[in-house]
Amino acid sequence: MKIATQAAQVGLDRETRTGAVTVPIYQTATFRHPGLGQSTGYDYARSGNPTREALEVGLAKLDGGARGFAYASGMAAITSLMFLFRQGDHLVVTEDLYGGSYRLFEKLFQQFGLSFSYVDTSDLEAVRAAIKPNTRGLFVESLTNPLLKVADVAALATLCKERGLLCIVDNTFLTPYLLRPLDLGADIAIYSGSKYLAGHNDTVCGLVTVKDPALAEQVYFHQNGAGAVLGPQDSWLTVRGIKTLHVRMDRQQENALAIARWLTGHPKVGKVYYPGLEGHPGRELMAARGTGFGAMIAFEVARPELVNQLLMKTQLISFAESLGGVESLITFPQVQTHADIEPETLKRLGINNLLLRLSVGIEDKDDLIADLAQAFEGE
Repeated sequence: MKIATQAAQVGLDRETRTGAVTVPIYQTATFRHPGLGQSTGYDYARSGNPTREALEVGLAKLDGGARGFAYASGMAAITSLMFLFRQGDHLVVTEDLYGGSYRLFEKLFQQFGLSFSYVDTSDLEAVRAAIKPNTRGLFVESLTNPLLKVADVAALATLCKERGLLCIVDNTFLTPYLLRPLDLGADIAIYSGSKYLAGHNDTVCGLVTVKDPALAEQVYFHQNGAGAVLGPQDSWLTVRGIKTLHVRMDRQQENALAIARWLTGHPKVGKVYYPGLEGHPGRELMAARGTGFGAMIAFEVARPELVNQLLMKTQLISFAESLGGVESLITFPQVQTHADIEPETLKRLGINNLLLRLSVGIEDKDDLIADLAQAFEGE
């Protein structure tokens, strides 16, 4: 089946007793045993819950993985994956990644003996040069946050296999609908399910898929042991969201391309970052590896004072953190999503006081462009 069909069918086969088309919300902490030494397959909800399992099994199918795992947040998912490494291990990491991931690595896991090198993961040779004798993993964003650089996941996965490294791909911006990292050789794909997968700005969750069954067993051991699992209500909401993933993303991509082209021609806009634009350095690679360009745009305005003007005067587009929902959102990465990264690093990367990030929703594209136009004119 094609991925659109698989997405619409997530959870459909989970309820055999009543035939419910929508997977039930099993709001229970524990399960009754049928007899001494016997189990229904569910014992305690941290270890397994039927609603969460519907999400985990469904996502694994979408991503071509052996197993899927659902966590209380995207950061909980990344934290759990770090348990795969030991004191003294080194990881190579995307340099312009989400600020929360940077904070987790630098402020929390360094104190436990892990070390990290940050490089441009759109440059294969830069990644190769950053590998050390104690390097054990690569953590790469397939499409970076917020500058939208494109990583060649297939080439990076091949390099990881050559060097015996674990290849972890944060595929939040693209989802399995547009890119399947496990098919390209990655060991693990990770998602902030709060974003496009749940899709309605009403759920916080993290999701992981794993290609190899033996590695998946290790990931499950850590998920169960640490216990930062997704509750049944949020699991149900995420299942509901995934069912319309393809419909939403098709509309959001259509809108994003139209808005990116409009921004490119605006006299008060400098750079526009969108991989679907002609001339974007990663456009051909994305077209070859995946099936679309996503719905995130970053752009620089001509003057710093325009930043606050746009944030305050857009009416349809909300000034809010997060991304990937049906509603369009705009953020200022320098002081919001990437505030934990050192100022000199932000400056070097180009995350400056002119840069805005736009998460394009499913509204009518003409209305969104009109909203941006009136905000630019509001001086």
